Amino acid sequence: MSVDTDRLRRWRLVLGGDGAGPGSGLEDAQLSEEDSGVDKALAALYDKPDEDATGGPRSANLGASAPRVARWLGDVRRYFPSTVVQVMQRDAVDRLGLTRMLLEKELLAAVEPDVHLVGTLLSLNSVLPEETKETAREVVRKVVEELEERLADRTRAAIKGALDKASRTHRPRPGDVDWARTIHANLKHYSPELRTIVPEKLIGFGRRQQAVQRDVILAVDQSGSMAESVVYSGLFGAVLASMRALKTSFVAFDTEVADLTEHLADPVDVLFGTQLGGGTDINRAIAYCQGLVGRPEQTLLVLISDLYEGGDEDELLQRVAELVNSGVQVVTLLALSDSGAPSYDHENAAALAELGVPAFACTPDQFPELMAAAVRGDDLQAWAARESS
Repeated sequence: MSVDTDRLRRWRLVLGGDGAGPGSGLEDAQLSEEDSGVDKALAALYDKPDEDATGGPRSANLGASAPRVARWLGDVRRYFPSTVVQVMQRDAVDRLGLTRMLLEKELLAAVEPDVHLVGTLLSLNSVLPEETKETAREVVRKVVEELEERLADRTRAAIKGALDKASRTHRPRPGDVDWARTIHANLKHYSPELRTIVPEKLIGFGRRQQAVQRDVILAVDQSGSMAESVVYSGLFGAVLASMRALKTSFVAFDTEVADLTEHLADPVDVLFGTQLGGGTDINRAIAYCQGLVGRPEQTLLVLISDLYEGGDEDELLQRVAELVNSGVQVVTLLALSDSGAPSYDHENAAALAELGVPAFACTPDQFPELMAAAVRGDDLQAWAARESS
């Protein structure tokens, strides 16, 4: 195939049938049998429907036929890599209103799982037919397991290291001396006569305890715009709860508050305990979280919200100020997602910043380091600035 022929073929696939009309220069583009399959799969999703007398869609559209949707799902998995399949599935739900395909067990089993699909399933949780719910849980579990493999060990390691560093002392007990650090810090005190180092200071860790070292409260906004953040929050909540050095609470909220802490042993249970959609009453959620604080100076409250408040804003700021003044470390994540900076309430973010509560978006890959920085007591606003630069 010549370069010109291949270029025509590619442009024909990009522009579709509508773009290959008379005068386009693409009329003679040669499509193989596989190219024709790719073209039909794209046309079903992206070509504009014809305006015929009945106002119905053109024949290439997916229409309302479940078998046709199932065939289309199979075609896109055949012709495109999984990352592209996930985008096309998302577009199918958004452009063609195919939310119903997620309500049918056979169609749901055919889709390519990803975080966005999990968010859609969670938003449909209350209307999923009984025969579909188990399939939906399997889809969600597959995504959660993939995310755990990517993020769980990193999170535990980062936080454990931060907890150890936070408990470091220069007056360690003999069994807790960190000899490597002690020797490095005292090399200049080597005594030739004694042929040894005479340490002026010992470096070590406080005696390791089985007791909880930090209390962590995740307060997660479950309004519809926060779907991806809810998915990642559920995963991280389960990971944090698996660490004996942490006491982790998980609070999901919209206009109501749901304490899902008892479900943290299984992130899938946490996610299906959320109810995506509805309004937002952050003040009510923070009031509930206040009641969970037993050791203010050892408590980290992570509010995950876009800060669009439907409740009492003044009372919300007053409650946050009370928490900060009592010693609670509070941080706001405007998003916990791969999607970048979200839409958020800038005025509330600025008001929280004045109280010493930083507000910024955070990716899942950054979250372990964020939690470690919080445990160490680092300046989180400076940390966020470094991470975004």
